[in-house]
Amino acid sequence: MTGLASPRQMNSTDQAVPPSVINAIRDVVGAANVRTGEDAGAIDLGSNGADCSAGIVVAPLSTAEVAAVVRICRQNEIPIVPQGGRTGLVGGSVSRPGEIVLSMMRMNRIERLDPLERVAVVGAGVTLEALQTAALEHRLEPGIDLAARGSATIGGMVSTNAGGVMAFRNGVMRHRVLGLEAVLADGSVYSDLTRVVKNSAGYDLKHLFIGAEGTLGIVTRVAVKLDPSPRATATALFGLPSVEAALRTIRLALESDAGHLRAAEAMWTSYFGLAAAAHEWSEPSVPLDQPLFLLLSLGGAHENALREDFERIYLETVQQYPEATGIIADSRRQEDELWRLREDTSVLYRAHPQAPSFDVSVPLSEIPAYLDRILPRLAAVEPGLAPYVFGHLADGNLHIILNRKGPLAPDVAEAVERVLYQQLREIGGSFSAEHGVGSKRIHSLLTTADPTKLDAMERVKRALDEQSIMNPDKVLPRDAWFVRSSRPPLSGNGHRLSLNNASDLNDE
Repeated sequence: MTGLASPRQMNSTDQAVPPSVINAIRDVVGAANVRTGEDAGAIDLGSNGADCSAGIVVAPLSTAEVAAVVRICRQNEIPIVPQGGRTGLVGGSVSRPGEIVLSMMRMNRIERLDPLERVAVVGAGVTLEALQTAALEHRLEPGIDLAARGSATIGGMVSTNAGGVMAFRNGVMRHRVLGLEAVLADGSVYSDLTRVVKNSAGYDLKHLFIGAEGTLGIVTRVAVKLDPSPRATATALFGLPSVEAALRTIRLALESDAGHLRAAEAMWTSYFGLAAAAHEWSEPSVPLDQPLFLLLSLGGAHENALREDFERIYLETVQQYPEATGIIADSRRQEDELWRLREDTSVLYRAHPQAPSFDVSVPLSEIPAYLDRILPRLAAVEPGLAPYVFGHLADGNLHIILNRKGPLAPDVAEAVERVLYQQLREIGGSFSAEHGVGSKRIHSLLTTADPTKLDAMERVKRALDEQSIMNPDKVLPRDAWFVRSSRPPLSGNGHRLSLNNASDLNDE
């Protein structure tokens, strides 16, 4: 299987974008909306310092302007890197000299929010928090939530198929999108802003752009399904002896008569202890020596009824697991304190700057065996190597952060991935639950994915972006050959990637 076509014979890293191209783009979006040099570098770089390395950041205001910029770039074979809130963790929005960054920051208008339809039509640059706030005025919510809500944009969340804490109940972003608009690599506009759930009119092509990370087209507008928000919520924290105990407690919460389960977040003891110490949090009824901590949120009509149901859940849990502990938040302040323990993952990176991180999905029934398998094997890779584990337990999404400062040596990184990813596809899991592939996980995709899937992905990419100007070197490599390696794949009959400049095996 050959590599993808590449503009300018792949010399974008050593060629500057011609001034004539920059001037043509200025004519489209306005001179004030094209940042170059130091002005481009002054933008908040989010989670990756290389996001604006292209040195040119263009901020269009409309789909028409995006299309015009794309046509200019296509004519001049200039690669385009679309960006939303720059909250990604796998290098999906990194850029290089010779490319342009297309920022959605100005496309931040909520165009329509219909409380009867329970649908919002928004620009790609609208943040999740802005949509949540607007929807809440009508007692609605977008049915998805994540810690980066204040900066993550709807367009970026669509492009990465974001998940978050409510995915077990409402699905991931793919399940929240009714329709979308996107600009293709030739500058044409794919417009399907359907606002209804039932739509069987031919191929549902919007799914090509959801999760494609801007490699097939640039999402500009989205029709998002909204759900009624509960009148009341309640939060409880349980200290539990095992994953099995946590899964049983989740089952009890799912059977609540007072409301519905909104979140089920697990924190293993090493992570919870670090977070508790960083926030100077303590509670006599929840000692820090439990193997696992489970943060649950219920939503319903009456707060008192929700708290009473948490008491029932706790009593039933203690009957089967006498060592279980717990606390029910009795105020919004206490709720916020508990959620801060889970959502403020910066405590990890202060303790372990640039710690390697991984994001896997494991079927619920396989989680205990998966953890029992990987923990001793990680310790065998390198003395003292151990993970902080936390995540969205109700849907099997585990975040695994290693207790190391900075990137791992290449041989160690490969050994770690072999431990984490081996047999993952065979048991029905995924090496990337919600962070995507970006540039840092291409090798992981190639070593774990079904070869026929990879072939189909490349065919789609070639069909929609034959020049490979749309977010190049993300998800699929350009200027590379998919080849079988003499080294065994991580699982199955996957492919290995051979690159002239091998990509970094480490995450941030």
